[in-house]
Amino acid sequence: MQVGVGLDRSLGLSWDQYRQLGRHAARLGYRSAWTNASIDRDPMQICAQWSVASADVVPGGIGTGVSVIPVGYWSVPALASGAATVGEISGGKFVLGIGSGLLHLPAFRQAVGLKKDLRPVATMREWLVTLRALLAGETVDHEGEAITLRGFTLGSPPPKVPVVLGALGPRMLTLAGEASDGASLNWCTPQQVAASREIVAKGARAAGRDPSELAMIEYIRISVDDDEDAARRAYIKALMGYALAWPGVDKTLGYRGHFGRMGFDEALTELEERRDRGASQDELIDAFPVELVKLVGYFGPASGAAAAFRQLAEGLDTAIVRVVPARPGLESITAVMDACQPSKLPT
Repeated sequence: MQVGVGLDRSLGLSWDQYRQLGRHAARLGYRSAWTNASIDRDPMQICAQWSVASADVVPGGIGTGVSVIPVGYWSVPALASGAATVGEISGGKFVLGIGSGLLHLPAFRQAVGLKKDLRPVATMREWLVTLRALLAGETVDHEGEAITLRGFTLGSPPPKVPVVLGALGPRMLTLAGEASDGASLNWCTPQQVAASREIVAKGARAAGRDPSELAMIEYIRISVDDDEDAARRAYIKALMGYALAWPGVDKTLGYRGHFGRMGFDEALTELEERRDRGASQDELIDAFPVELVKLVGYFGPASGAAAAFRQLAEGLDTAIVRVVPARPGLESITAVMDACQPSKLPT
């Protein structure tokens, strides 16, 4: 298993700080550095900065990756071109993750000018087919519901850029096995990781592919502080941004459906009802069952982080320490990185 570190784009880092943390990750023995993405700072520019900066510590630099880019904000040619560029800069050490993001929401599709009846799984299949072909140096002719390309090519092919699919539910996991280079998971128990791997493998075999060639990747949130309550509050705040359903949204979809399948449904429903009655964020954090949140991540003293991370990483090919700082500033970020550095993980 390889161990990477994930630095959320919302941490408010300067470019100098990104480079500083990339070098720190390399010194600690992390094999890769990862960022998430949205419509703000370009995630592939972040990865390029990490690659170049970490080369000051490790020959050729450490690997980098984006997990994941929500495709509604991009076009296939633009994303292929950016990924090819980072692939070249990193010497073939870049992984591109793509995901459906908010495609299941009609309001989002309308906001970004997508068809009203676009189907997320079918759309992601088209993205995988066209994007992987372009990154392999092929000329692409494709006309589908979501994507149309006619005679498009990148020219000379870049070093290999694996394209992994952000997948939570069984249909996306099956698609990951059928048409991607792996699955990028999020907020999973070890049992959910094992179940996800089985679905991916089944999809791969159905498509005539070797499941052993597909990577299982996951962010695992870690927050450390001597003040355990500070770590708890930061961690649960990060979790609630994913787990609670927006009013009126189908609770079987997206992350809400994912948490429901893992047994969180009753607790989340109660929290959503409290929120709808006017409960504050602090009140919701205090009401969130601690025994549930510890199933998918860790908060607490630095001394317990490595063992907890290793247990949660069972069954993964790449496990990413997703930093959740308990306090503002670099010190809280590096505290998580130091606590979970690969040399500290139980074998």
